[in-house]
Amino acid sequence: MGYKEVYESWQADPDGFWMVAAQAIDWDKAPSKALFDENAPLYEWFSDGMVNTCWNAVDRHAEGDRADQVAIIYDSPITGRTQTITFAELKERVSRFAGGLAQRGITKGDRVIIYMPMVPEALIAMLAVTRIGAIHSVVFGGFAAHELAVRIDDATPKAIIAASAGTQSTGSAASRSAQSTSRPSIMSAGFSSRWRMTQKSGFAADCSMALSSSGL
Repeated sequence: MGYKEVYESWQADPDGFWMVAAQAIDWDKAPSKALFDENAPLYEWFSDGMVNTCWNAVDRHAEGDRADQVAIIYDSPITGRTQTITFAELKERVSRFAGGLAQRGITKGDRVIIYMPMVPEALIAMLAVTRIGAIHSVVFGGFAAHELAVRIDDATPKAIIAASAGTQSTGSAASRSAQSTSRPSIMSAGFSSRWRMTQKSGFAADCSMALSSSGL
């Protein structure tokens, strides 16, 4: 079906068009209709449905015929590090970290701030938070302490997930020089592959990928 046919299908039956499109993902509870316009001009989509976006982004592929397909390609021009993660590996890592969050008391509806560089672990953190029904707020990893504090005060998160350090370019693209940048006190000393989660109570614990032996 070409663009013209797709567009005409939407014009003929907008709600039916999007209900068909909704069948492309897995639902815990299927929606009864696409657009909810009872409170117009405030509109909602599929609002009586229930879906886990982590399942749709990871599990449905890992448990299907795409388990060994690459899900994430990481190629850092700053550090020169490259890495690939398959859907099966991603599911394992996300599940283990979600289990660690649950063990720390993070539950559905809790707010979690993610303050990390652009590394695969940031994606894993987002997916893990979503997996257990919590709400993540991603703060740009280049922000300094004050800007981070403002967002913490606004979101009042139950936990903060952060990297121990990051790198940034200090020269031309050709030289690809880089330097380590220190982070606020919520960071732990160590390598960037280790994370730190700080809860509002003041309790802090390293959240490496071995944090939890049981996943979710």
